[in-house]
Amino acid sequence: MKLLEGKTALITGASRGIGRGIAMKFAEHGANIAFTYLSSIEKGLALEKELEAFGIKAKGYQSDAADFKAAEELVNAVISDFGTVDVLVNNAGITRDTLLMRMSEQQWDEVMNANLKSVFNLTKAITKPMLKQRKGSIINMSSVVGIKGNAGQSNYAASKAGIIGFTKSIALELGSRNIRSNAIAPGFIETEMTAALDPKVVEGWRESIPLKRGGTADDVANATVFLASDMSTYITGQVINVCGGMLT
Repeated sequence: MKLLEGKTALITGASRGIGRGIAMKFAEHGANIAFTYLSSIEKGLALEKELEAFGIKAKGYQSDAADFKAAEELVNAVISDFGTVDVLVNNAGITRDTLLMRMSEQQWDEVMNANLKSVFNLTKAITKPMLKQRKGSIINMSSVVGIKGNAGQSNYAASKAGIIGFTKSIALELGSRNIRSNAIAPGFIETEMTAALDPKVVEGWRESIPLKRGGTADDVANATVFLASDMSTYITGQVINVCGGMLT
């Protein structure tokens, strides 16, 4: 059963990790995919071909979600190319981890712009077309760190906590127009980034999780499919923790 057939989704930061997993899972469920990437044009073109193999329309856009004007231009281009956007997944994000005592203003600003301002930029840009069609699902990628905090990640935690407050506010503002706004808070998800970590550290994290494993990009993607689909039409303003019970 294809849960997203006939829908068009815009996914930011889809060239790797969780964003890539979401794009692949959405395509598997029949959604047409517009996605953004920041640097590698080759990776963007390769992902287009992989997504098109599912028999859907896919197009990548080189765009910086942290740039307000670029976000507006992106949404206009996607509407022009696809005709509509039914689902927005704000996934783009970065880390600049260090203790507060050592953190520079630049490290703070870079994370807040890439992680939080990007969500404002894209959501504001998509609001007008979604209001016009009187429907839409906005899904913002937060983190369990945004709920519980984490030493050495005050910038990242603040940005992800900000996403939760923003998500709930937009749910209240746009609910009467049948536009839903929800957040997903992934826990320890094993991607290319975590593969570079010390295996002993990774194993320690796995052991501390009730399900005794790290999550996968598919685990996050499955929750995202649910929030994008018509199976969740009465769910808005919520945060779904995809963390294997880490926050229990």
